[in-house]
Amino acid sequence: MRTRRYASNGLEAWPGYVDALSTLLMVIIFVLLVFVLTQAFLSVVLSGRDKALDQVKQQLAQMADSLSLERSHSTELQASITQLNSQLSASDKARDTLSAQLSALAARSKELLAQRDALLSQVQSLGAQRDTATKQLGESNAKLTDTQQQLAAAQQQLADMKQQMAELDKTVTADKATIQARLSDLAKLQEQVQALSALRDQLEKQAADAAARAMTETERREAVALELANEKKLGDSAAAQIALLNQNVDQLKAQLAAVSQALDLAQKEGRDKDVQIANLGQKLNAALAAKVQELQQYRSEFFGQLRKVLAGRPGIQIVGDRFVFQSEVLFPLGSADLTQQGIAQMTALAITIKDIATQIPADLHWILQVDGFTDPQPLKPGSQFASNWELSAQRAITVVKMLIADGVPPDHLAAAAFSSYQPIVAGDTQADYTKDRRIELRLTN
Repeated sequence: MRTRRYASNGLEAWPGYVDALSTLLMVIIFVLLVFVLTQAFLSVVLSGRDKALDQVKQQLAQMADSLSLERSHSTELQASITQLNSQLSASDKARDTLSAQLSALAARSKELLAQRDALLSQVQSLGAQRDTATKQLGESNAKLTDTQQQLAAAQQQLADMKQQMAELDKTVTADKATIQARLSDLAKLQEQVQALSALRDQLEKQAADAAARAMTETERREAVALELANEKKLGDSAAAQIALLNQNVDQLKAQLAAVSQALDLAQKEGRDKDVQIANLGQKLNAALAAKVQELQQYRSEFFGQLRKVLAGRPGIQIVGDRFVFQSEVLFPLGSADLTQQGIAQMTALAITIKDIATQIPADLHWILQVDGFTDPQPLKPGSQFASNWELSAQRAITVVKMLIADGVPPDHLAAAAFSSYQPIVAGDTQADYTKDRRIELRLTN
C-alpha cells in the first residue's frame, strides 16, 4: 500500500484515520468475540448452575417430605412412648403383684417341700407295703390263673354234660314216641282181641242155636270142633302178638328206666359242676374285688394329692370320684385351644399323675378318662366346629395331648365326648350353662 501510495504522483489517497478505524474495528471485533465467548461460557456455567439448582430444589423437596415423614413418625413415636409408659406402669403394677405372689409361692413352696418330705417318708413306707402287696398279688395272680383254668375246664365239662343231656333228651323223646306208638298198637290189638272174643261168643251162640236145631250129634261136634279150632288159631295169634307187644313194652320200660337213671346222674353231676362253678366264680370275684380294692387305694392317693395341688383354685370342683374343671378356666368360649391358665393347670396335673403312676404296679391296669361336656346352646354360624359333639371331643383330645406332652404315658389316657347330653343342672340360665361347660377327670380301670 505504501508503494502504491508513493506511486500515486505524490497524492496520499489513504488517509490515516482509516488505519485507526480498522484497528478500532479489529479491537471491537476482538472485544465482541471475547464478549461472545464469555457470554457462551457464562451461559454454559449458568445452565450448569440451573441444573444444580434444580437438583438442589429436588433434594430440598425430598428433604421436606422426609422431614414431614419424620414429623409423623415422631408423632407416632410420641404416642407409642405414651402407650409404652402406660404399659410400663401396668407392668410395674403387675410386677409388684407377681412379686407378692412369688413371695406367697415361695412360702407355699416351703410348705410343699415340708409336705414332700413327709410324703417321701410315707412313700418309702408305702413302697415296702407295695412290695409285700406285689408279692401277695403275684401269688394271688397265680392262684387266679389256676382258678381260671379250673373254671374253663369245668365250663368245658359242663358244656359236654349239657350236650350229653341234650342227646339223652333227644333219645328219651324218641323212645317216648316209640312207646306211644307201641301202646297205640297194643290198644289196637286189645280191640282186636275184644272183637275176637265177641266173635267167639257169637259163634258159641250160633253153635248153641245149631245144636238146638235138629242136627245130628256128629255134625254138631264137627261144627263145634271146627269153630273151636278157628277160635283157637285166632286166640293163639292174638296171644302171640300180645306177648310180643308186652315184651317190647318191657324192653322200652327198661330203656326208659336206664335213660331216666342216666339223666338223674347227669343232672346230679351238673349240680356238682354248678356248685364248683359257683365256688370258682366266688374266688374269681374275690380276686377281682381285691384288684378293685387295690385300684381304689391308689385312686384315693391320687385324689388326695390332686386335692392338695388344686385346692383353692377357682373353677375346679370335686364331685364324687371326679375332678370337674369349668371350661372357662381352660378354654375360651367356643374354642378348643388351652389358655395360659389352662396350660398351667394341666402341667400341675401331669406332674401329680406321673408321681402317682410310678407307685402303681405295672400289672394293675388303670386309665385316666378325660370327659368333655358343653351346654345345650347351638354354636354360632361360622364356627370351626360342626356341632357340640365335635367341640366337646376336641376339648377332651386337647387336654389328653397336653398331658402326653407333659410326660403322662398315652396308654393310660382316654378321651370321651358327651356333648350337651349330660348336664349338671336342668336350668336354662347363663349360670346353668356355665356349669354345664366343663372338663371332668376320672381315674378308672
